[in-house]
Amino acid sequence: MKKLIENKPKFVISTKNRMRIVFVASTALVLLIAIATVYITQYLLFDTQILTLGSDGEGVFWVVMFGVISLVIGLVISYFMSRLIFKPINKIVEGMAKLSHGEYGVRISLDNFGYPKELGDTFNSLATELQNTEILRADFVNDFSHELKTPIASVSSLVSLMKNSQLSPEKQAQYLDIIEEEMTRLSEMTTKILELSRVEKQAILTDERRFNVSEQLRACVLLLEKKWLDKKLELSLDFDEYTVKANEDLLKQVWINLIDNAIKYSPAQAELKISVDKTNEGISVDISNTGKQIAPDEIDKIFTKFYRGKNSQNRDGNGIGLSIVKHIVELHGGTISVKSENKLTTFTVFIPEKKKQTSKNKSKQKKNSA
Repeated sequence: MKKLIENKPKFVISTKNRMRIVFVASTALVLLIAIATVYITQYLLFDTQILTLGSDGEGVFWVVMFGVISLVIGLVISYFMSRLIFKPINKIVEGMAKLSHGEYGVRISLDNFGYPKELGDTFNSLATELQNTEILRADFVNDFSHELKTPIASVSSLVSLMKNSQLSPEKQAQYLDIIEEEMTRLSEMTTKILELSRVEKQAILTDERRFNVSEQLRACVLLLEKKWLDKKLELSLDFDEYTVKANEDLLKQVWINLIDNAIKYSPAQAELKISVDKTNEGISVDISNTGKQIAPDEIDKIFTKFYRGKNSQNRDGNGIGLSIVKHIVELHGGTISVKSENKLTTFTVFIPEKKKQTSKNKSKQKKNSA
């Protein structure tokens, strides 16, 4: 019984209802004060016979005057109380007006007003989120423009050079190889941008089914066979047969991106290891490679769009793959973490058996349903 009482949900009044209650109570208080002032004053005056209801109507006059005086007192008190009540609301309205004009750095403080403090904190959180979104949008446009301009400028200059008829066939073939490489890079980048945009807009995970994730991992390794054979990497696939309930196509993108990165940043003849562990909570996949470590201050940045670490090669990658991976994993209610030390980097992906929807996905779902 004690536990039931302790676990009983508490009655909570929302901020909106609290404001209504305060406003109604304040108005009622003003009226009560005005009425009480009139009646008490009239009672005292007539009780002490300072005023009497004489035949000349003087007493009636004073009753009317007290009514007028009480109305004036009520209006004056209402004016000052309304200023006190609506001052925080006016601050919020002014802040929202500034936000609508693009002033995302605006913040308000309602700490001195008691009950509206929650509104002020919510407003500031909204302003911070909008400011961060605007920064990300601006960075995205700048980075994408730069990434798009580089291969286009390279192809354009090479085509101009190839117009020179004095070029040898060997030189022309070399230029054509570079053009093909740049166009492939441009194609891959635009494809990943479309994939990232699609995943970011997706709020609900669809097409879930149970499949053999071990077989999927082996298939992804085979798809990248040419890359790891060129580097003569030694593969270690340490796992049994496991199944998982997920979106098969989306999860395939996760493994391909992570394995491709592991191959890319592995030195020649190094070991690339993939291991899988399953518990009652879900499935965990580790993809490890040796080579240069990720700096501690870069761990939190590598999942950002277009971010490439200090160890990245200038022409390798475009900083989109890991961002796609993170969004897909979060869409499954899972997590992804990175550990990089002693020249060993390991990406760990955890996919829960029962998907827990994140607050981010919930907000997207509400937005889409609205």
